[in-house]
Formats: sequence, C-alpha cells, structure tokens
Amino acid sequence: MSLLSRYVLRQLNLMTVYALLALLSLYAFFDVLAEIGDMGEGNYSGGKMLLYVLMQVPAHAYELMPLAVLVGALLALSQLSASSELTVIKTSGISVKRLIGMLLQFGAIFALLTVCLGEWVMPTIGQYAAQFKLNATQNSVSANTSSGIWIKQPNAMINVAEMLPDGSLRNINIYRHNTQFELEEAIHAEFAVPNQDKHNPMWHLHEAALTRLGETETQTQRLPELDWQVAVNQELLNVLLVVPEQMSANALNTYVRYLQENHQQTMRYRLAWWRKLTYPFACLVMALVALAFTPQQNRHGNMGLKLFFGICLGLAFHFAGRLFGFTSQLYGVPPFLSAVLPSALFALGAVWLIRRQEKR
Repeated sequence: MSLLSRYVLRQLNLMTVYALLALLSLYAFFDVLAEIGDMGEGNYSGGKMLLYVLMQVPAHAYELMPLAVLVGALLALSQLSASSELTVIKTSGISVKRLIGMLLQFGAIFALLTVCLGEWVMPTIGQYAAQFKLNATQNSVSANTSSGIWIKQPNAMINVAEMLPDGSLRNINIYRHNTQFELEEAIHAEFAVPNQDKHNPMWHLHEAALTRLGETETQTQRLPELDWQVAVNQELLNVLLVVPEQMSANALNTYVRYLQENHQQTMRYRLAWWRKLTYPFACLVMALVALAFTPQQNRHGNMGLKLFFGICLGLAFHFAGRLFGFTSQLYGVPPFLSAVLPSALFALGAVWLIRRQEKR
C-alpha cells in the first residue's frame, strides 16, 4: 500500500470513528432519558442505569455503522477537497478507479466490524443487558445466560431456559414446595405456550414429566399435555426473547428451519436473515455515495449544501431498509429482494453520479 493510500485511509477512518462516536453519544443521551423513569425500582441505581445504557452501545453501533461511514467519508473527502488535496491526488496520476478502490477498502474495514458486531457482540451483550436490568429491577427474579430465568412464586420456583421468538417457552422446570419450603412436586416440560388471558394466566405444558414426592415414595407420571396456572408477568419472560433483528445469522438460519419443519410462517425471520447477510455491504455502498456527493472544487461554494444533502441521503437509506422490510411482510415481496434492493439502488445511483462528475 502506497503512502498516499495510507494517508487517505487514515483520514477516512479517523473521521468515521469521530462520526460514529458522535452518533453513539446522541443515542446514549436518548437512552438515558428513557431509563431515568425506571431508576429507583428494586436496585436499579444511577450507576446500574449507566452500565445498562453502555451495554446498548454495540446494538446502536451495528445499526449506525453505514451512516457513520457516509458521514465520516463525506467529512474527510470534503476536507481534502477544501484544502485542494483531492485535486492534487487526481492530478498526480491517481485515477477515479483507484480512488474508488481506496474507498472500497475503507468501507470493507467497517463492513468487517459490522459483521463482528452483528454475529457475536450484539446478540450476546444485548441479551445480557436485558437480564442485567431485570435482575436490578425485580427482586423476585434471577436471570443469567447459562440457566435462563428463575422466577419466585408464593409456593413454587420456576425456571425457564429459553423463549423462542414466537413466544413459546423451552425447557421449563417447576418446583412446588409447601409452607415449610419442603419440595412436594417437580415438573419438567420440553416446551410450553403461555396464553394471553391476563385474568387467568396459564401455561400449556407439552411433553411434561410430573414427579410427586411423598413421605416414603415418589410417583412419576408422563403427560403429553398439562395446564399450569401461574401468575407470571409477560414482561419478565420477555428478557429471554431475542427479536430477529438482534439474532445472529446462524441462529436465524436454525430458527427458520425449525419454523419450516413445524409449518409456520417464516417471512419475518427470512427477511432478517437476508438483511443480516447484506447489511455489511451497506458500508461499501455508503463509501461510494460519499464520493458521489463530495464537492470537487471548493470555489463552487456548495460544500455545505452537498454535505447536508448527503447526510440526509444516509438517513433515508437508514429508514429505507425498515420500510422495505414492512413492505415485504405486507405485500409478500421476496425477502432477498427487500434486503438487497435498498443497497443496490443506492449503489447504482452513486456510480451514476460519479460517472457524471467525471464527464464534466
């Protein structure tokens, strides 16, 4: 890599990191405002609230990465243009194709970072953050990543290992005790489906094994179905629920196969899977968009306007992905098309604008 390439990449990376930090600070400020109302519940203090907000940063960084690439690249290239360095670079023999190659290398760095955040960091820390807040605000609940969630009831202890995105529960253990806290009954169920009746909450247990402990013997019974009345707030269980957008591609692929085997709707999860695969490429597209909207000469006096329009375009891309996702679910558009189309349209538009600039 030449000295010039390293210099350009350093400027691009530096401004993008600044842009990402600024955007994350803004989102963290709004998170703090949203969490202030929960302070004082249980042991949820100001320090724990700030720690919870800090654990939301990876999810925000994943969502904001393409926008940060666009803003950072626009600022870096505009500074190079304002100081006539961009003009010198072009006149020194650096072709537009080579400049595009530099920008694609720059975009690939943040695309790789996006993959790491989306596949490993965000799913793990996001679930831990929800469990951390639940432990702090609820004294009767204990949650951790290894054993799921433990819920204390007046006469029982309930353990739920996993909650699937459709709301069903997996690997449920219920331990019922008497007033002297002596174990009387243990129930294990492979999965359960909670009903939505607030006045009579009940879990429909499937493939249940019931063990009753007597003074001299135990009785074991296997039941295909069993109804268990339990007064558990649905919000407590939601800590185990990971929305499709926060799942890794591998987890989404596994769950889509599970839904297909059980003849259930898979549209939302297939869309999330395709978006997970294509979203990192948005960093490459935003790098091209930045070049397309970079003022080529400072004397035109339109640098501020182009910067503003470019940032607005980045925000439009940020929300276009969600709009296409809703459209896919409403009108049955193929998930692959809904995931690829926003990036493809912006990439074609950027290439067309770059070619138009070079012909002037």
